[in-house]
Amino acid sequence: MPAEPLSAHDVEAGLSELPGWQLDGDRITRTYRLPSHFAAAGLTVHIAQIQDELNHHSDLALGYNTVSLAVHTHDAGGAVTRKDLTLASRVEAVAAGHGAE
Repeated sequence: MPAEPLSAHDVEAGLSELPGWQLDGDRITRTYRLPSHFAAAGLTVHIAQIQDELNHHSDLALGYNTVSLAVHTHDAGGAVTRKDLTLASRVEAVAAGHGAE
């Protein structure tokens, strides 16, 4: 069964609990800055593991000392769903352990 799109109010409420995350068009996005490229690569691998656990994958980009995510749910017509907020929350929970800001 496809995930249900969240209302604009529900997206806003969810983002209020996720510092640094924002709505960008039809996706929620976040860019983390890390102390080194190696730390950024480690966070990228950790995010990939979380995505596999949730069976929900974002656009994920590794930069020199940055990691960027853009998330929405394809089977909800490209809208933001609870699955996206759950993924963002799980990433937030591990990011600081990699030195992310």
